[in-house]
Amino acid sequence: MPANLLDDMETEVGSERKEFHWTLNFGPQHPATHTTLRLILELDGERIVKATPDIGYLHSGFEKLGEHLNFNQYVTIVDRKNYISPPMNEVAWHHAVEKLLDIELTKRCQYIRVIIGELARISDHLLCVGAAALDLGAFTAFLFCFNQRELIYNVYEEMSGYRFHPGYTRVGGVMQDFNDRVIGRIRTVLAGLPKALSDLEKLVLRNRIFLDRVRGIGVLTKEDAISLCCTGPLARASGVIYDIRKDEPYLAYPDFDFQVPYATEGDSYARFQVRLEEIYQSMGIVKQAIENLPSGPVNVPIAEKFPLPDKGTSYNSMEGLIQHFELIMPNRGMESPVNEVYAAIESPNGELGYYIVSDGSQTAWRTRTRPPSFIHFQVFPHIIKDHLIADIVAVLGSINIIAAELDR
Repeated sequence: MPANLLDDMETEVGSERKEFHWTLNFGPQHPATHTTLRLILELDGERIVKATPDIGYLHSGFEKLGEHLNFNQYVTIVDRKNYISPPMNEVAWHHAVEKLLDIELTKRCQYIRVIIGELARISDHLLCVGAAALDLGAFTAFLFCFNQRELIYNVYEEMSGYRFHPGYTRVGGVMQDFNDRVIGRIRTVLAGLPKALSDLEKLVLRNRIFLDRVRGIGVLTKEDAISLCCTGPLARASGVIYDIRKDEPYLAYPDFDFQVPYATEGDSYARFQVRLEEIYQSMGIVKQAIENLPSGPVNVPIAEKFPLPDKGTSYNSMEGLIQHFELIMPNRGMESPVNEVYAAIESPNGELGYYIVSDGSQTAWRTRTRPPSFIHFQVFPHIIKDHLIADIVAVLGSINIIAAELDR
């Protein structure tokens, strides 16, 4: 910097030094923002005085599409909100629809939805901790995590035919039942995870550089977590022991033995540790569900007039063929009560809820989403203040913002 410019910046007005703050864009081109997040920083040297999130780089009109697609069709759209754990979005959407329609799922369907939801949680956490390490320079840790995610994609592909966006759930059930190949692939996931997690922990949790970058960085107190409406690992890392699976149980979660991991430090390291422990807990839930998977149908009876019949029923049953026709043809199909509901589940990043206003048709009159990323991105300016520019990647990686949940 030229000496005369530096002198001008440091001129004194009276007895007070005149302050100059720099404005810097962080993202969306920065690798740690994944081309979808932008932060407008106000800097005093390298120290952050203010950070303003700017969203809108991945807007696809997701909520409006929910007002034009019926309750079954919209599942392909919700898949693409949190695209890191698509089946969890499906479970959340149809959980709300089934609350609206007052549908009681079969026990086998409940277990299957728990399995795909917990696999999605594991997949989401693997990417979060892997990418958080990657952003701080630990590329090998990212590979340890990503290899295991491929095994989970194998499960999705086997159960639905799609690797990334399975679109597996339906009103009153799922696309099709698990077969032995699906269960075999799930067992492969469970068998490989402990070794991968052990390698990850050895690589980063005793690494001085990694620890120095995350300990005491981006601290969120318990009081602030509550007042800022935080949920999920972000809140639990600050001592808020709240998990919808325990506090407002849904599906078959009361049948399973699992703990809710939490910490009290509230920093980036605590959030990293909570997510790691949640992976172990989810593994335990999936193992229990596989070993005790109930027999019976996966869809409610077609007499309910809500479920979309599977191909076997449609091809071999007159009732099934008629119901398939009624549900698929426009301006026909199921009738919903004129009502409004809100239902939420515990997604990998926190409370994921859907608010549906029904006008009596099989398409929502209004659809709104309560995504955790939108809430948590608003928390970021609060916890990054007075930190250095280099701390942004550590804090941003620890709260795991998914841009498609911001721009919905």
